[in-house]
Amino acid sequence: MEKQSSRILEEAVEAFASLPGIGRKTALRMALHCIYQAPGKLEKFNTAIGKLGTDLQFCKKCHHISDNDICHVCNDSGRDHSLLCLVESVRDVLAIEETGHYRGVYHVLGGIISPIDGIGPEDLNISSLIHRCRQETIAEVIMAISPTIDGETTIYYLTKCLSEAGIDKVSILARGVAFGGELEYADELTLGRSIRARIPYQIAD
Repeated sequence: MEKQSSRILEEAVEAFASLPGIGRKTALRMALHCIYQAPGKLEKFNTAIGKLGTDLQFCKKCHHISDNDICHVCNDSGRDHSLLCLVESVRDVLAIEETGHYRGVYHVLGGIISPIDGIGPEDLNISSLIHRCRQETIAEVIMAISPTIDGETTIYYLTKCLSEAGIDKVSILARGVAFGGELEYADELTLGRSIRARIPYQIAD
């Protein structure tokens, strides 16, 4: 696609095109749409996007997104704080919450162990997880991690760490989520059933 006649428009197109899944044609349509918005509406849009980088925080306890130091899930006394669900990312928390079938709390790892990508245990939120398990009364840890090869490696490693931290009950999602699939792309019904039908995880001798 040729460069735009306006440098300002071109910069806006490049900004939109930098988003995942957005090509230049779609980015151009989005930029042109913004041109014809009322100034107040566009300013509100810019402010909302800007706050993602300035005001949004990560929960100091579970690493979920939050407007404050501690997220609304960790602060909810109505949830079962003895049930801890381990997920790879914030997107997985949002996906599970959409099912309405889980009332425990979370811990966001920030990824999975992937040697080929240079991601090791020290790059994830594992030390804070172990600290939580030693300080809090955790009855069960659910491994809601995508069942890929790297995911299985992460589950195996974490289970050994949790055992050393005194956690006896570790479970994984029932295999309603296809092997090799991403958790965030599972439909709500399948994901909800997988959580309810979770199965114990044991390390093979």
